[in-house]
Amino acid sequence: MPGSKRRTRAVVRGAEALDARLPLGEIAKGAVRKVFPDHWSFLLGELALYSFVVLLLTGVYLSFFFDPSMRESVYHGAYGPLRGVRMSQAYLSTLRISFDVRGGLLIRQVHHWAAIVFLAAIGAHLLRVFLTGAFRRPRELNWTIGVTLFALSTLEGFAGYSLPDDLLSGTGLRIAQGIVMSVPVVGTYLAFFAFGGEFPGLDIVPRLYPVHILLVPGLLLGLITVHLLLVVHLKHTHWPGPGRTGRNVVGLPFFPQYLAKSGGLFLLVFGLLAGLAAVAQVNPIWMYGPYRPDLVSTGSQPDWYIGFLEGSLRLMPGTETRLWGHTVVWNPFVAAVLLPGAFFTVLYAYPFFERWITGDTGERHLCDRPRDRPVRTGLGAAALAWYAVLLLAGAQDVLAFIFAVPLPELTWTLRAAFFVVPAVVFWLTRRLCLALQDQERELLTGGEETGLVRQGVEGGFHPESRALPADERYVMLVGEQPRPLQDDHDPTRPLPQRALKRVRAAVSSWYYRDRVPYPLTPEQHAEIAEVTAGPDRPSGR
Repeated sequence: MPGSKRRTRAVVRGAEALDARLPLGEIAKGAVRKVFPDHWSFLLGELALYSFVVLLLTGVYLSFFFDPSMRESVYHGAYGPLRGVRMSQAYLSTLRISFDVRGGLLIRQVHHWAAIVFLAAIGAHLLRVFLTGAFRRPRELNWTIGVTLFALSTLEGFAGYSLPDDLLSGTGLRIAQGIVMSVPVVGTYLAFFAFGGEFPGLDIVPRLYPVHILLVPGLLLGLITVHLLLVVHLKHTHWPGPGRTGRNVVGLPFFPQYLAKSGGLFLLVFGLLAGLAAVAQVNPIWMYGPYRPDLVSTGSQPDWYIGFLEGSLRLMPGTETRLWGHTVVWNPFVAAVLLPGAFFTVLYAYPFFERWITGDTGERHLCDRPRDRPVRTGLGAAALAWYAVLLLAGAQDVLAFIFAVPLPELTWTLRAAFFVVPAVVFWLTRRLCLALQDQERELLTGGEETGLVRQGVEGGFHPESRALPADERYVMLVGEQPRPLQDDHDPTRPLPQRALKRVRAAVSSWYYRDRVPYPLTPEQHAEIAEVTAGPDRPSGR
């Protein structure tokens, strides 16, 4: 067919002209053959990505019907118990979405569940990166972006949670206003600017709306794009195994294998979120009613990612100090400003801190097994335990009611647990990692039991063992284990430098002094160093 051939030639010429001006062919060729590791733990980041996609799609739909105005009117909608009640347009439009818009309640709940899964997936992804050491050079920037994404996502979730202007979200906004006001000197000015005057004001919801639908989503989208570009440029880390080194990636090509796998994960995430929205009720604002400053909802609990702030506020004693003409209210300031600030500061600084105490400036592309880094793994477990204690503390009133225990005694128990439980969990986790290393050393030297018992010529019975398969031995032996740094005791150095060197050596010794030596020959040491090390500095067990 002449017409069809002419159209085909025109398309080919257009593609060639475009490719001559933009290197689309080379980019597409490289992207199609990009290799991705084939392990479930690497899908946590994609789980967060696809939850974010669902958030964007459902958020656009909800924005067509939501009105962020604080102008009051009387409700005459489909929900009978609230008819005739005066309420803001923000609350009224949320009720209309829930009861009058076709599919509105389902989309609202999909949006809310997607936010919960999104933050949970980011948290799990960050934990996986932390425990496996995937934050080391050259990925420090990507770790920083990931921590920033987690902080921005928490802000985004709180902003969206506050928009409906119901009694539960209004209570949260009142707490947030108290936290802002607790900042010394500038707190009252910041709160006045945010709320447009005295609480509750008429401006906070209209101001949170563009933050929720434009500012923070734009930042998230930009940071996610940079994060993905860096992943492609720097290549993935992968777990140690035969044929896997610090200079290659073993896995599936993007097209067609990984694309099909990733596409299936997106459909699974979307289906799971839709199923949760259909059967599991979340944030039923009609049960709370519109916000009134003189009321507070009983047994109210925030979403999990804000729960630790609620718990820290409840555990911190209510004290205040008068300093230089200003009153410092320590409860909200320490619990909700200094504590989260210190937590995120530690997260941002940790990759550089670990590089400082190891002296390792080389690139690392193989993942650490958590058992091979007992102190780091213990710190991660302690952080989870710390968060769990705060989450329980955020529900102290509910727990006291359910289990019929006095609230003051429960509060003091949780205050003690805030300090004791993370320390105990750290010690237990560290000992467990060392025990697992010791068990592996026994397997390497004595082999694994077969379950058979043989009788020797002298009449005694001996259990039969066999050597571990080569793949299992490889994984156990290939992991690197840094040695503690030593203080050179150089008297010619200035005193501050000598003190810093001593501190560095002491911290490094605490991190890496406990290890189980594995039976290796010098030749195996050299081979492992070649496999694990980046191009700058070889090291191994």
